[in-house]
Amino acid sequence: MRLLRRLTTLAAACVIAPALAAGPSWAETRVVFVTHGQAADQYWSVVKKGMDDAAETMGVKAEYLAPETFDMPAMQKLLDAAIASKPDGLVVSIPDENAIGPLVDSAVKSGIPVVVIDAGGSELSRKLGALLFMGQSEYDAGVAAGAKVKALGLSNAVCVNHEVGNISLDDRCRGFADGLGADVPVLQGVMDPTEMKGRIAAHLAANPATQFVLTVGSAGADPALAAIEEAGLTGTIKTGTFDLSPTILQAVADGRMEWGIDAQQYLMGYVPVVMFDLMKRYKLAPIADYPTGPGFVGKAEAGSVIELAKQGVR
Repeated sequence: MRLLRRLTTLAAACVIAPALAAGPSWAETRVVFVTHGQAADQYWSVVKKGMDDAAETMGVKAEYLAPETFDMPAMQKLLDAAIASKPDGLVVSIPDENAIGPLVDSAVKSGIPVVVIDAGGSELSRKLGALLFMGQSEYDAGVAAGAKVKALGLSNAVCVNHEVGNISLDDRCRGFADGLGADVPVLQGVMDPTEMKGRIAAHLAANPATQFVLTVGSAGADPALAAIEEAGLTGTIKTGTFDLSPTILQAVADGRMEWGIDAQQYLMGYVPVVMFDLMKRYKLAPIADYPTGPGFVGKAEAGSVIELAKQGVR
């Protein structure tokens, strides 16, 4: 008799479960990311991995869209197409308010919930009606970096920016100068590592009093280390960078770099997917910004983080 009851209960569960799965509240959630950063970029590859991991865990369909280079017209086209597809949630970076802001405003007004990540900041995100901003205050992170360099007794520095015009990276350099309390020239860089190394080497040759090189991302960090080493200035010119990579962390562990600034961008990919799935399933909406950084990873911490960076999560 007990066996019969168990079989009857199991049979009922098998009938009810597909019915629940087929209900409208359990339809697959679809989230689209549109950012200014290519998934092949070391920084943005971590964002995409966070998105992919969350999508697999939650059973969500997630798409990552970005232009091949830092290109606002191309990003606008991708964002237009994403909005037209009416996803359940839209995740956007806003490196240029004039170019991207109106489209985010349009998405919100059409009823698409939006989370802003990495670039744009809290104030702009609220103004456009986004749910929240997830990332770090790039200016404040720059100020903290400048203060650390000032504490070393250094004052002559350069900020290497591989995407001048990207408001987030510009804010990193601006904050760095304010934190250092000195005029800091901005060296306009490029994504190509060979050309970047050449530009840094040329700047150091023309400015032999340079004491510190700050790069605003991994695109500049590796070339800076190479340029300093080739010039025979390792240990003489100190350097630090925004963002992490296995190469950066190894340099920090070896004492060739002071620190890497961690924005924990894996969270920027993972958390919005979970948020939008919970919104669709249970009508649960986030109500506050989600700061992810900055965190300084120095020599003492670098060794324990290297393996995580190799896995693509730091």
